[in-house]
Order: sequence, then structure tokens, then C-alpha cells
Amino acid sequence: MELTTDQKGGIAELAIAWEATLLGIGVYRPMTEGSRYDLIFDLGSELLRVQCKWARLRRGAVVVPCQSCRRTRHGLTARSYTAEEIDAIAAYCHELKKCYLLPISMVALKREVSLRALPAKNNQRKGLNSAVEYELGAIAQLGERVSGRHEVAGSSPASSTHGNPAPAGFSVR
Repeated sequence: MELTTDQKGGIAELAIAWEATLLGIGVYRPMTEGSRYDLIFDLGSELLRVQCKWARLRRGAVVVPCQSCRRTRHGLTARSYTAEEIDAIAAYCHELKKCYLLPISMVALKREVSLRALPAKNNQRKGLNSAVEYELGAIAQLGERVSGRHEVAGSSPASSTHGNPAPAGFSVR
């Protein structure tokens, strides 16, 4: 059975919320529809507006769409995201059963972003985004990735932290 776009979106939201909850991140949904984000992550010191996406594995890379598409009377209309609308895109790749978190600085005004999950056939590494670095479970880098800062928040695994894992690098707006 082929899943519909709505079903894929629903599965992605659930998978992302599940993974974030397992990491001790508070996950909330807006009470009404119409905003550009699907979930809110509570990191303790900051709330993140998160747009959820279904990503696909293509030629060894996780391809994350960075636009919303709507059918209008003029045809299909695509619209990118901005920092005024969201703080990050979280993506679920069903083939890998993994979730990724990409900061708005990486996805703003782009059609899609590729995260290299398997080594490139030509062994190229320079200029590639490694999927492992953007996995939602990489709590140590969550603050750095979302804010776009180059700080290190520590390297403790999620299982060794207690309470809400608010990484360093986040500040209350």
C-alpha cells in the first residue's frame, strides 16, 4: 500500500515526537492549525518551533524537503521557510528509521538539503553534510546545530543525563 502525503507527514511527526520524548525533550503541538511549525520542543531554556518533514533515502543521502507545497488554482505552489516562521526542520527517514534536526540557517529559502548517510562513491567528504552529525539523538550538538553557533555543549550520551537535556548554547529569546 502506498502512503499518502498526509500519512507520511503524520508518521514523521509521530516519529520525531517519539524520538525527542525519549531524549527527555518536552514536545508540544500548537492548538490550532495554520502556523508554519508542527511541534514545539522545550529545551528548558528555550522553545524551538519545529517543522516536521518526511525525508527519503536517495543514492546514499537523506534528502530533506525544505518547502511546503500547496495546490492552488494556479497549480502547485512551493514556499520556503524563514527564521521568522520556524527555528528548525526535523526530518524522519523511514528507510533508516532515524530522525534529524536541521537549523533554520541550513534550510532557509532552500528547496531541499541532502545529508550524506553512506560514503560518496568518489570518497568526497569536503562540502558534504554528514547525516550522523544531524541526528536528533546528538544532544551534545543540538544547541549548536539549531542556533548555528559553533559551541560545544558536551558529549554525554542522552542516557547519562537527568531531567531536561537543555544543551549549552541556547538562550531565552
